[in-house]
Amino acid sequence: MKLLPDTLRSGMYRVYERRLVQLMDRGRVPRHVAIICDGNRRWAREAGFDDVSHGHRVGAKRIADMLGWCSELDIGAVTIYLLSTENLSRDSEELDALMQIVPDIVEEISHGDWRVRIVGNLDHLPDPVAARLREASARTDGLSGMNVNVAVGYGGRQEIVDAVRKLLTDAEAKGATPAEMVEAVTVAGIDANLYTSGQPDPDLVIRTSGEQRLSGFLLWQSAYSEIWFTDAYWPEFRRVDFLRALRDYAARNRRFGK
Repeated sequence: MKLLPDTLRSGMYRVYERRLVQLMDRGRVPRHVAIICDGNRRWAREAGFDDVSHGHRVGAKRIADMLGWCSELDIGAVTIYLLSTENLSRDSEELDALMQIVPDIVEEISHGDWRVRIVGNLDHLPDPVAARLREASARTDGLSGMNVNVAVGYGGRQEIVDAVRKLLTDAEAKGATPAEMVEAVTVAGIDANLYTSGQPDPDLVIRTSGEQRLSGFLLWQSAYSEIWFTDAYWPEFRRVDFLRALRDYAARNRRFGK
């Protein structure tokens, strides 16, 4: 059986995309989408590149596309898992490339009308890289567009630890007794001190590359999120894949643990 020509295949996908958009129930579009952008290195290796950083560069370009797709559908918040604390233990050559690619893409998306917020501990990063990320985020202060959370130097367990520490430190500063400090540790109190405080929990978490785990991503916030997995590596993730994720999300009956 002959493969379809690329032009015909792409035309069919465009028709399919339009159909998915037409059938979409706008009342069932998630308010907050979180994405684990996985598979950059495997994509690069399978494409024949010796330097896996090529996969990270191609994947970085896909992030701007993804944010555009979300903005078109009036999704209010997007969280992108860009660099975990575990990623910081990779070999120096790959890490050096990431220390350039990550601030480059964050600076790029900060020039739109989206509010960019860094979620994670920038103390784990080299000072010049952390400074670039802070400056890019500050540039978007006061903008009214979609909230874009970029998880850099992020670990889900550490986020919860940091939230509890801040909660207790604030209580101590107000003169709370040990018993009062214990009482201060509540679900609402931890919520208010997370990196993503003030934003709704993700309704939908998407992970690419075929792996079916969260890898520490938004552990607290994703307690009742719907999870959608795809075999596509992040650099080859398409708009039609995103629309399929939204279609599947809309068809689910969310129970929130009930």
